[in-house]
Amino acid sequence: MAGKIEGQVVAVSATGDLVTDITAEQLNAAPTDETVVVHCDGHETNGIFPADHQQPAFTLLAVLDAESRLLLTIVDDSAQLMLGIAAGAVVTVRW
Repeated sequence: MAGKIEGQVVAVSATGDLVTDITAEQLNAAPTDETVVVHCDGHETNGIFPADHQQPAFTLLAVLDAESRLLLTIVDDSAQLMLGIAAGAVVTVRW
């Protein structure tokens, strides 16, 4: 059965990561592989990665941070500056 969680960007970190109100607990039923699609303001990424991922620079990722929140990040850059997304943007996770 397909799943869906909706949340929003609630803050932008000092490094430009987009902090959402979606928690790891909410994502318990979701797989972390490429079957998960995270969508925000016209941008999409597949999969949910741990904070210690080894993905290449300038890749848009959904990451679970140390506080178990879902972040949208661009490796080695600012997601907020690169994508122009601000607090309040809707985030959808589907699988």
